[in-house]
Amino acid sequence: MTTLQSVPALGTHPASGSLPSRAETREQLSKAAYDLLVIGGGILGISTAWHAAQSGLRVALVDAGDFAGATSSASSKLLHGGLRYLQTGAVKLVAENHFERRAVSRQVAPHLANPLTFYLPVYKGGPHGAAKLGAGVFAYSALSAFGDGVGHVISPAKARRDVPELRTDGLKAVAVYGDDQMNDARMALMTVRAAVDAGAVVLNHAAVTGLRFTEGRVTGADLEDRLDGTEFGVNARLVLNATGPWVDHLRRMENPDAAPSIRLSKGAHLVLKRTRPWKAALATPIDKYRITFALPWEDMLLLGTTDEVYEGDPADVAVNEKDTAQILDEAAFSIRDQQLSRDLITYSFAGLRVLPGGPGDTSKAKRETVVTEGRGGMLSVAGGKWTTFRHIGRTVMNKLAALPGHPLAEDMEPISHLPKKLPLPGIANPNAVAHRLLIDGGTPGPRMSADTARHLATHYGSLSFDIARMANENPALAERIHPDAPEIWAQVAYARDHEWAETADDVLRRRTTLTIRGLATDEIRAGVESVLGDRD
Repeated sequence: MTTLQSVPALGTHPASGSLPSRAETREQLSKAAYDLLVIGGGILGISTAWHAAQSGLRVALVDAGDFAGATSSASSKLLHGGLRYLQTGAVKLVAENHFERRAVSRQVAPHLANPLTFYLPVYKGGPHGAAKLGAGVFAYSALSAFGDGVGHVISPAKARRDVPELRTDGLKAVAVYGDDQMNDARMALMTVRAAVDAGAVVLNHAAVTGLRFTEGRVTGADLEDRLDGTEFGVNARLVLNATGPWVDHLRRMENPDAAPSIRLSKGAHLVLKRTRPWKAALATPIDKYRITFALPWEDMLLLGTTDEVYEGDPADVAVNEKDTAQILDEAAFSIRDQQLSRDLITYSFAGLRVLPGGPGDTSKAKRETVVTEGRGGMLSVAGGKWTTFRHIGRTVMNKLAALPGHPLAEDMEPISHLPKKLPLPGIANPNAVAHRLLIDGGTPGPRMSADTARHLATHYGSLSFDIARMANENPALAERIHPDAPEIWAQVAYARDHEWAETADDVLRRRTTLTIRGLATDEIRAGVESVLGDRD
């Protein structure tokens, strides 16, 4: 592992074509007049900013924390049609989800998403029978036009070969279906980059301290740079509140009497080291409505999720002992004990689902997106799911076009005229990218290891070659950050210069996988901070 003493040599001066400084961005935001100010850098706000910029609008996007710093990087990492929605008869919804899932994983971001086979175990005395689940996965695959194969049922013995830690006591059969998986933080960052490529101006770690009003209408926001305390403001013809769990907080800035519009559901996850390789994921029914997942992800095992009402401060959401015990207990329905040792846990995280306000069990609530307009004209968007992030962006744009008085419609390209499946930056065949990195990696710099090449290819696509060039120009940047992770120091410099990384957590938690692997040591954190500090 690179020692702390050698870290100063890692910090290269920002690469050509790197991002403007925060001061330059603040000045740009302060002086320009924008058509749309998006407050909130989760995937809903990012997707809307991307689509709005494509439509020709002048767009600004700000977030109080990091991009995808809250719920959008605390998901189950799935692009999925929603198998459980079939139980409620939501056939059209599942078909629409499948369309979006396949568009993202095949045309928009094949370098960031990968197909994943799911095994749905049927145990004696379980909530569902083999015949019902077999019919369900067949219908599920049919709604995807059998693009991921035909849903079917296999024997416990065959499933055990692909999932070595599968519990076989009382196991009658295993239903099989296909969905897709991603690294949510990386997908969000690439979408930010797409928005900027389309003309949007973005700034993270910039908190709204108040809204600006003109004749009773919201026309911008006052902000504070959380890194140095600088105060500035942004003027815009229209403001979109896409702050997720904080949506009602901002609505009360517009109207102190605004009634609550949402409720929150906490979803906790655990990340564990794997005892052996897994070739498929497990989706185990807990009861009639809930499923617990065991997902091979980033060379680790991701377990979850919980679903319970959350009424505290969104900033304080965290995994507690009750969550941990519940996740491990539910995983034990289908996973052998040796894989569920607490000693294998490397990380835990929790996010908040934003659900429409109202009564009822959160596990049965619809994951729908709601767009509302406040008395000051601010639009608020809340709810939805990762799979349909492009659809949500289009939905908000259609709402903008239909606003009374059409304040933006004349200046924007109709959403129907935009490319239907515009790819995210770096689009490429990840296998081809990894092959090229291995072939070219030894000239002129040190040879790249196979796991690093594969990691770069599946997290950056063709942008991996920019990272490889940085490593070739400075051999210190080609060194691994930690011997047990594929990341190299060039990724830290790249995150600083091209991916808006400002803090160690920005890098360790969202631009790399070091935190989720349990490898964000004090020494590594200090090294990352040293590289981030070398901006001049």
